[in-house]
Amino acid sequence: MVKNKSITKIPDEIIINKIIVLRDVKVMIDKDLAELYGITTKQLNQQVKRNIKRFPEDFMFQINQEEKDDIISSFKHLNSLKFSTSLPYVFTEHGAVMLASIINSDKAIAVNIQVVRVFIQIRQALADNTDIRLEIEKIRKKTDNNTKNIEMVFQYLDELLDKRENPKPRTKIGYTMH
Repeated sequence: MVKNKSITKIPDEIIINKIIVLRDVKVMIDKDLAELYGITTKQLNQQVKRNIKRFPEDFMFQINQEEKDDIISSFKHLNSLKFSTSLPYVFTEHGAVMLASIINSDKAIAVNIQVVRVFIQIRQALADNTDIRLEIEKIRKKTDNNTKNIEMVFQYLDELLDKRENPKPRTKIGYTMH
């Protein structure tokens, strides 16, 4: 018989707010993932250590003290890390996916699917943003050319107006009487 527990969906905004950038990579801290999965950080890290071969450095890495201090000062929800003597682990998108395979609860699987979808949304938003930036750059280049052309037109107009206001004396043609 299948258990029919309803797993409440976590709002995407909560997950998005837990994704941070460290070493130019979007990651989630072990504490945040454990909280989302409904387990303790200690349980999460024990499972990871039992399955360490599944977590190469591009899936998970331990932050250094300087990074820890930086994230504590930057993110309010991580203030509790001040009192921890250990350095937390962080998981990339692929590491979060791998966590689902070792933390085998319905909640962990459901949350993990959400986490992956949020990472995909962020990646898509960045790609869309890049497309917009490229289009803006094209427009900027066109306007730069137009600006140069407009400046040239105004320069010619100024020269014409100057010639009209200060005409050169013309030499008369025809017969002169002495």
